[in-house]
Amino acid sequence: MSKTFLDTNIVVYANDARDPAKQQRALEVITGHMRARTGVVSTQVLQEYAVTAESKLSQDPDAVLRQLALLEALEVILVTPPVIRRALELRHRYRIGYWDAGILAAAELARCDVVLSEDLNPGQLYAGLEVRSPFT
Repeated sequence: MSKTFLDTNIVVYANDARDPAKQQRALEVITGHMRARTGVVSTQVLQEYAVTAESKLSQDPDAVLRQLALLEALEVILVTPPVIRRALELRHRYRIGYWDAGILAAAELARCDVVLSEDLNPGQLYAGLEVRSPFT
């Protein structure tokens, strides 16, 4: 079964009414992967979403907590010391930011084939992971 890692920006767009088209697409992507049981996130994604939802989207803390509980239906990869070390290796290998490398390290650990992200280069392969943007 092919698995797909969902970057934080996908989760944030699903909760951001300022761009209805991206919100709708992000909701479709997340819901589809929940139903198919092919979606993966990491504790990093959950943390980044929570901070962004409260600070930039001004969401109510109870709404953020409910959303986090819903996202737990996806496979959740814990950011452990080995994941952190792998993120550093990927950061230096590909010359990308640490947080993007953390996404890749978690996706690699989950044995995903694809990472959906708007932050990394669509079409590029990182350690065998293909990056795609669901918005193009």
